[in-house]
Amino acid sequence: MTATITTQVSIAGALTAVAPVGLPFRFTAYDGSATGPEDSPIHMHLATERGLSYILTAPGDLGLVRAYVQGDLEIEGVHPGNPYDLMKMMLNQVHFERPTPAEALRIVRGLGWNHLKPPPPPPQEHLPRWRRTFEGLRHSRSRDKAAIHHHYDVSNTFYEHILGPSMTYTCAVFPTEDASLEEAQYEKYDLVARKLDLKPGQRLLDVGCGWGGMVRHAAREYGVKALGVTLSAAQAEWAQEAIKREGLEDLAEVRFSDYRDVSEYDFDAISSIGLTEHIGVRNYPSYFGFLLDHLRPGGRLLNHTITRPDNRYRSTGAFIDRYIFPDGELIGSGRIIAEAQDAGFEVRHEENLREHYAMTLTGWSENLESNWDAAVTQVGYPTAKVWGLYLAACRVGFERNTTQLHQILAVKLDANANAHFPLRPTWGS
Repeated sequence: MTATITTQVSIAGALTAVAPVGLPFRFTAYDGSATGPEDSPIHMHLATERGLSYILTAPGDLGLVRAYVQGDLEIEGVHPGNPYDLMKMMLNQVHFERPTPAEALRIVRGLGWNHLKPPPPPPQEHLPRWRRTFEGLRHSRSRDKAAIHHHYDVSNTFYEHILGPSMTYTCAVFPTEDASLEEAQYEKYDLVARKLDLKPGQRLLDVGCGWGGMVRHAAREYGVKALGVTLSAAQAEWAQEAIKREGLEDLAEVRFSDYRDVSEYDFDAISSIGLTEHIGVRNYPSYFGFLLDHLRPGGRLLNHTITRPDNRYRSTGAFIDRYIFPDGELIGSGRIIAEAQDAGFEVRHEENLREHYAMTLTGWSENLESNWDAAVTQVGYPTAKVWGLYLAACRVGFERNTTQLHQILAVKLDANANAHFPLRPTWGS
């Protein structure tokens, strides 16, 4: 009989095998192994066997996130509410290489076959896509409602700690580099209003209105009768209370409703700020068709959305899909413009605000770090840690141009192909 010889593999050794360029931070593990510069201010420690099982059974970002959320992967040297320096290293300097089948077998055998039994995922994790079919087909009304509930109905107070007084969870527009986040969010809403050429007495529909920031801005600053709709009950409740506080009941309204259930027509303008990411690419024709049908001739649409830097479809990634935006989809601005045109819109202007979103995320991360204890009290330590990772990783994404933010201005022509549009833009910067 031939004996099987099992050579033990250290955790750090296994990591070095799949990251041959090395790590820019210090890594240690419960088996006593270590790698990476000893003098690094950032230290990652794998504390438990369960953490190793998470990583081995869900390679890539999902396993690391599971271990981190459960406390099996510990990080020192960055604040959990703002781990930007670590995320920048992970995304810019750490390069994993897929091992050969023989090398993978050697690593797993050396670490122990028992680590290939997946531990239960953290409770903060949403169901995988195949399991979500029980909530309805992807982007059906029931499944969209469940996805929005997962992300937005966390805690209004928690969002206040991150977003600040504006309660605006979309890219701001910074008029100057030293502008505050609040000033930049005001400028974003005002830029949308100027692009839509809002005037007193007009009617605005804001689809996916969040906490009603655009609705209240249009009513307060432009005298517009504004209707906002959101699939988040928590957002609608907060927005309705804010409308009352500001005395805008005669002009502003926010409904807890699917935008597809809006029965009113002939709006002078429609704003869609941060909704297209949730629509689903295959639903763009019906989405833009609905918006076109609900505008009067000469009415304008401002579509503000996160995009890819190209028009090739790919997944948002397991971490974002399971923990942040279930069923979210991104595509390039070219595809979005083409879909709007095919629906019947004339596109008049578009711009990329990528750098502005990196600056916005910087402000949100700083808010979360500053309000960390209060945020943890609201949602718990694991969920707060997820948000710290998410905001920091997204900031790096916009800085690296893996994601962008585009505003697309379009118009519904009248029967004579008149766009009711000036010869040159009038909205300024």
